[in-house]
Amino acid sequence: MNFKQLIENYRDDMIQDLQDLIRIPSLNDEANATKGAPFGVATQEALEWFLNKAASDGFDVDNVDGYAGIASLGDFKESIGILGHLDVVPVGEGWTKDPFGGEIENGILYGRGSGDDKGPTIAAYYACKMLKDLNLKQKKKVELIVGVDEETGMRCMDYYKAHRQAPSQGFVPDAAFPVIYGEKGILNIKLSGKQETVIKQMVAGERPNIVIGKASVTISAMHNPEKLDYYCKTHQIKASAVQNGPYSTITFEGSSAHASMPEKGLNAAYHALNYVGATYNDALANNLATLSKGYLGEGLNILFQGVYMGFLTANLGMVRIENGEFSVVIDIRYPNDLTHEKILETIQTKVNNVDSKIELSVVALKEPHFVDPRSELVTVLSDVYQAYTNDYFTPSLTMGGGTYARTLPNFVAFGMNFVTRKLPEGVGHAHEKDEGILIDDLVLASAIYAEAIYRLAYENS
Repeated sequence: MNFKQLIENYRDDMIQDLQDLIRIPSLNDEANATKGAPFGVATQEALEWFLNKAASDGFDVDNVDGYAGIASLGDFKESIGILGHLDVVPVGEGWTKDPFGGEIENGILYGRGSGDDKGPTIAAYYACKMLKDLNLKQKKKVELIVGVDEETGMRCMDYYKAHRQAPSQGFVPDAAFPVIYGEKGILNIKLSGKQETVIKQMVAGERPNIVIGKASVTISAMHNPEKLDYYCKTHQIKASAVQNGPYSTITFEGSSAHASMPEKGLNAAYHALNYVGATYNDALANNLATLSKGYLGEGLNILFQGVYMGFLTANLGMVRIENGEFSVVIDIRYPNDLTHEKILETIQTKVNNVDSKIELSVVALKEPHFVDPRSELVTVLSDVYQAYTNDYFTPSLTMGGGTYARTLPNFVAFGMNFVTRKLPEGVGHAHEKDEGILIDDLVLASAIYAEAIYRLAYENS
C-alpha cells in the first residue's frame, strides 16, 4: 500500500489544521488554572481543539480531566500508542515571523510548536485518519494520546498513567528519524544562597531547558566601555550598556538553543556573570561563572562520555540575583552508564571547593530511558523509515532531549526531524526563534507514521 501517494489527498487539510493549532498560544499558565484546565486556559483550548477535531472525524475521544486527550481506533486488548504534545515553550526574542501566525513562505510553515510538537502531532493524526478512512482490519487498538505539560515537567503523563491503561508499546513523534532508542537522564540542579555582590539585579532565563539567548545584569558600579569591548571581541559575543546614576545595566546577546544541544547556542547569562566577575572582581559572579562554565559540564567537574549516548551536557538555564540572594538552575543531560548519585556527589565536592556556603539542591530528575536497539519495535520503525527515504546509512540514535517516550517502558522517539537534510538558513529548530518546518517533511512524515502504525497494529501488514 502506497501511503506516500495516499497522504497527498490530505495535504491541504493537514496544513490548514496545523495553522489553526499554531494560532492557539498554548503556553503553560498555571497561575490561571481551573478545574479541567490544570495548566491554564490556552493549553486547554488546544486540547479541546484536538478532541473536537478527532470527534468530528469519527474517532473515539477521551478527555483525561484536562491533562491529556485520547483519539482512538478499535477496541482490542493490546494497543499501539502514539504520544504527542500540544503545549509549547515561551516565544523568546528575535522572531521575524508571527510566532502564533502559522505563516507559510517558500514551502516553510512557521510558528512556535510547528516542529515541537504540533506539526509532528498533526502528521501522526493524519496518519491515523488515513488508516481509519481506509477501513483496514486491525489486530490492535490504536491510540493517539496528546498531553499539555510536556515542556514543564510531563505531569500530564503522570496523571494519564494513573487514570488510564497505557498502551503496551509505541512511539513519540517528537525528535528525529530514524529511531531514537535512548534518551539521556535529565537532572536539574539549583545553586543558591546569599552573598554580598556588586550585582543589584539579574533575572535571566525562563526555563532550564533553553540556552539563555539574552541576559541583562544591573550592577552598582560604573560602566567600563573599554573592558566591555575587549571582552566581547575576545569571546565573540555582543553586548551593550546603559548608565543610570550609580548603576550600570549591561545586556549580553547570545543565541538560544535547546538545552539538549547547548553547543548550538551561546549562553548570554554565563557571559554576563563571567564579565562582571572578571571586570569588577566580584566573588559571587566569579563563583557562579566558574561552576556554570562549559556545555560539557567542565565547571562542575562532571565531564563524561557514555558508550551509547555520548557526552554529558550542561546548560545554565535560569539566573535570579537580587538583594544579595541568588539562585541558578543548571540543566544536566547524562548518559545511561552514569548515575545521578555519582553526578551529585561530584558536583557537591566541586561546589564545596569553590564556596562551601553555596547550597546545592535537586529541582528535577528523570532517569535515562533505553530500549534495546535490536528489539522488534526499533527494527520495524527503522525498516519503515528506510523504505520511505532510501536512507540506509543513518543508524538508530540516542539523544539528550527528553520526550514522552521516557514515561513508558516500551516507547521510542520516531521523527519527525529528518537528520539527513538541514532546514534552510534562517529557519529555527525546536525552541529557537522563527521555528519552522518544511511542509513536504510534514507530509512525508505522516506517510511514514501511517506505514509504521499499519505494520504494528493491522492484519496482513
